[in-house]
Amino acid sequence: MPDKKTPSLKKPEMYEDLRKEGASKEKAARISNAAAQKGRSKSSVGAKGGEAGSYDDWTVADLRRRAKELGLSSYSDQKKAELVKRLRQH
Repeated sequence: MPDKKTPSLKKPEMYEDLRKEGASKEKAARISNAAAQKGRSKSSVGAKGGEAGSYDDWTVADLRRRAKELGLSSYSDQKKAELVKRLRQH
């Protein structure tokens, strides 16, 4: 059985800090690796993105569509507030 290649983390300490703060594995890896590449702190890297609309303004159908895009599971029976929380934590 071939070994699954594990992506390397450029700043493992930052990754672990982000995970302890509640960031998903994907998000923590993305931020820590971007910080290592750009030589920035996690707060400046996280602030880099554009302005997205608030999930609170989205319809439940749109929130479910986004959850599906992100590969989340068990979202179809969730209420709007629960969906918003899960999407923000992803």
